[in-house]
Amino acid sequence: MRAMVLAMTMMAVALVQAQSKPSKSMPADVGSGRVAWFDITTTDLAKSKEFYGKLFDWKFNPVQGTSQAVEIVSGGMAIGTIRVAEGQISPANGVVYVQVLDIQESCKKAKELGGTLVPGFPFDLPNGTGAIGLVSDPAGHPVGMYSRTPIAPQKPGSN
Repeated sequence: MRAMVLAMTMMAVALVQAQSKPSKSMPADVGSGRVAWFDITTTDLAKSKEFYGKLFDWKFNPVQGTSQAVEIVSGGMAIGTIRVAEGQISPANGVVYVQVLDIQESCKKAKELGGTLVPGFPFDLPNGTGAIGLVSDPAGHPVGMYSRTPIAPQKPGSN
């Protein structure tokens, strides 16, 4: 479980770095309940780039601060990342991010439905581009959530 949390945290860092380039605009609004971003893990970044590039005609941009991940670009839009996994690939590697209206409410609802909030989530993405949350569903599969709206600041005295 610890390795899975570490891998998911690395993925989130890659996502934040990919979305924090100064020239980057707000990610596309795909609508609540639709896939907004995804992360693919690999043991061989070069081979994965070749495979997906030829299969889907994807292009790749470097992720600032790491040689272990690339941003996936399709039709001129960033749609996800491919990152190097720590250790072997497992069914828990790779995360799909579904757009939600309210990240805090969605994380709360996931917990009420038997999911587990991954430590350190949710958090705001830089430059006001929204917030992400990461939960494990009741079977242990990671599910990411993305809101175009940053986390609302808490009012003094509310907890």
